[in-house]
Amino acid sequence: MSTIAELTIPAEEFALRQTLEAVDELGIEIERVVAHDPDQVMPYVWFAAEETTLERIDGLLEDDSSVEGAELLTDLEDERLYRMSWVDDVVVIVHLLTVEQATVLDASVTDRQWRFRVLFPERESLSNTYEFASDEGVTIDVRKIHQLEDGRHGRYGLTDAQYETLVEALDRGYYSIPREMDMEGLSDVLGVSHQALSERLRRAHRSLVDEVVELEADATDDGSDG
Repeated sequence: MSTIAELTIPAEEFALRQTLEAVDELGIEIERVVAHDPDQVMPYVWFAAEETTLERIDGLLEDDSSVEGAELLTDLEDERLYRMSWVDDVVVIVHLLTVEQATVLDASVTDRQWRFRVLFPERESLSNTYEFASDEGVTIDVRKIHQLEDGRHGRYGLTDAQYETLVEALDRGYYSIPREMDMEGLSDVLGVSHQALSERLRRAHRSLVDEVVELEADATDDGSDG
């Protein structure tokens, strides 16, 4: 039975160690993860922070020992998208995660921990991956496991983390008028930084808007064809 596992790896054992040490409030999220192409491992990375902080990113990435190269693709003032090339150590760890024909669905950083959501073809594949990584000295913490048949929170273009955050925000009154819980309170409840929560909500809202606009466009196209 297919299994989705949420895993963490300390940043000091994986990627962007020096960058994360230099910047406290920095949101990092992978735009697209390529599981089986050895030349393209986690190629696109979003960095989110205050504009003054992001102005330092180029220099930090240049000095980061996990980064082979970084090319700025998009600058949105408080967010930047880079095309990344990683050193071999980072590539090897991603291959360890996917050696059992697993697929990395998404990855991000919270409190200097890389958080991965990985789809394994079966539960045994997860066990084997954990053993492989442990044998190689990689610290993997399995935070959550659920069977694919348990339900899909990825609908509407949302990741599980985004979906669960929206549900919690709704239940806690974040969207109430007047607001019953602010961003600081919600970040405490979820156990994530203010910056990480803000970034996650923005991406969730953008995914929902994209989905609605696409549905409206499809409906308009269908009507015009009739």
